Amino acid sequence: MDTRTITTTTHGRYLVEIPEHSRATLVGFHGYQESAAINFDVLSQIAAGRSIGIVSIQGLHRFYTKANDVIASWMTKEDREHAISDNVAYVAKVLSAVADEYGITRPLIYVGFSQGVAMAYRAAALAQRPCDGVIALAADVPPDVAPLAASLPKVLIGRGTGDKWYTEEKASKDRAVLEASGVAVVEHVFEGGHVFAPEFIARAGTFVDELLLS
Repeated sequence: MDTRTITTTTHGRYLVEIPEHSRATLVGFHGYQESAAINFDVLSQIAAGRSIGIVSIQGLHRFYTKANDVIASWMTKEDREHAISDNVAYVAKVLSAVADEYGITRPLIYVGFSQGVAMAYRAAALAQRPCDGVIALAADVPPDVAPLAASLPKVLIGRGTGDKWYTEEKASKDRAVLEASGVAVVEHVFEGGHVFAPEFIARAGTFVDELLLS
């Protein structure tokens, strides 16, 4: 039996809200078994009344929960390299469409949670659009981005003390990789697990404020 892959066309979904006189843009990537709508709500909490544009991009691979809600995934280990290429091209196309229709105000900040962290890093390193910050909660720098770390902007790493997936050891390894490449890294550790805790949402808002002033 031979295994082949083939290029095809599909449609992706993203949610956009760009206020008048926007001062910055947050672009978010949800975690596994989440959706653009769930991520949009978190991005809105980070913006917290600031005049900031929000773009929440949904993974291309949609499926149902047992409650019949639509959720998504960014990729699996199967045909991983193809999926990475597809996802980076997808994100770049979304950003181009948003720029053409609404405009993208800098600072441009990518926000990733769990499985979406890899996409936030990839967008910053590979989407060929100047950006100013990455907010990475509960997942590590993907191996395909590590060699390109010098191209990354300032990074806020978030980790819950009870997170069994993104441990202190993994966060330390990420800090070492990023700092060795000259990337400015800030880490925020909070009491909690693999979640967007209120404390981290507040810290992410402060990170945005710092970029607005830089």
